[in-house]
Amino acid sequence: MNRAARMTRELLHSATIMTVDPADRIVEGGWLAIEDGRIAALGSASNQPAIGGFDRVTDLSGHLLMPGLVNAHTHSVMVLFRGHAEGHSLLTMDGWYNTIREPELAMVAEDVAPAVALSCAEMALSGTTTFCDQYFFAEEIAGAAGKAGLRAVVAYGIVQLGDEVRGAEELARATAFVEGQRSADGRIVPWFGPHAPYVDNTEALLAEEVVVANRLGCGVHLHMACGPEDNEETLARYGTTASVALEKAGFFNGRIHAAHCLDLSDEDIAVFARAEAASIAHCASAGLRSGREAICPVVPLRKAGVTVALGTDNVAANNAYDMVAEMRVAGLVASHRERQAQPISSRELVRMATIDGAKALGLDHEIGSLEVGKAADLVAIDISGPGYSPVPDVATLLVYSGSGRDTRHVWVAGERIVDDRKLTRRAFADIRTDYATAYEIFWRRVAARREAA
Repeated sequence: MNRAARMTRELLHSATIMTVDPADRIVEGGWLAIEDGRIAALGSASNQPAIGGFDRVTDLSGHLLMPGLVNAHTHSVMVLFRGHAEGHSLLTMDGWYNTIREPELAMVAEDVAPAVALSCAEMALSGTTTFCDQYFFAEEIAGAAGKAGLRAVVAYGIVQLGDEVRGAEELARATAFVEGQRSADGRIVPWFGPHAPYVDNTEALLAEEVVVANRLGCGVHLHMACGPEDNEETLARYGTTASVALEKAGFFNGRIHAAHCLDLSDEDIAVFARAEAASIAHCASAGLRSGREAICPVVPLRKAGVTVALGTDNVAANNAYDMVAEMRVAGLVASHRERQAQPISSRELVRMATIDGAKALGLDHEIGSLEVGKAADLVAIDISGPGYSPVPDVATLLVYSGSGRDTRHVWVAGERIVDDRKLTRRAFADIRTDYATAYEIFWRRVAARREAA
């Protein structure tokens, strides 16, 4: 049953509406109508329709109504590792392998759903309606995300680690996942997810992944330019960076969504700019916590015309799913990197967390802005409490004074999945209880495996 069909017409009114449309309109005292899961109309108080024809009417005085936030890079299962990577850089091969990969070997499918459920709950309660995931156990992630009601691009994680047979087997499994996983309601979108180039996916495998992804009409989501390991092999073999080498191999002929990209040269930026559908997920908080000196060159990338979205990364590297906080950190690190006050405006940061994220995932025709005909993926944030005050631009208020925890209502495809700060599909207390049990079982299993070794 289509859950949104339970209430086909809803009117939201008296809100400050940040549309993030091409004109970047902000409507004070605005209203928005939802019909059959889509935005049917919106406008100002002067042309608000009568409330009698709606199944539900919500007064959003003192609220900001905006598109749902898009978390363009995360690993939802890895909430199991939150707090276990302190003092380690997950953007180096050693840090990732010794801190994360080793305990991952004890993971089983039963660990996944409770972890993803908690991650989805935290994302929804802080205003995220769409996330891009890349990990193992992709089918379990897709199932849990579907139950949570969020929109998700789920990339099947492929780790080769120099084993050609393993790489071929993983590509075959990923292909089967993509072919069989498209959800009927369109909320779950399957992709390929090679972990990283050269570090654990060979040039040949990456090129083949793009060919298959293009045939199936999906994207490829991976980590790139996280550290010197990415470029070591290609510099030794070709005298070029990984991005340049992969462009020559045809890798950038598909939809490529690359996370982190801290170590990009001007030539690398040109590679992304030349590609028809290449984008970057900037994970500012995770980059800072990693201890890496490099910072993703967001300003030069955007000037070159490259789509740059925002992501949290996993919550072992970041610890939080708050995309409002991620906007703020992204703005701060851009100022630091460019030695310039606010080289990215607050409105641009909001766009990076909404419509640019949607564009990176190939979903901008459907989500990312409040426009008539698009899916009703939107959030209402209470801006009437402490820390908020009248300002010339509400985007600045949100980015530099706001918090995702001020989210009050959330809709995905017109379904209200958060109502007055409470999840509607399943109580948060139950989700947390199930997760606590799964967490204890997982780490007991990790300890037993270490003792046996």
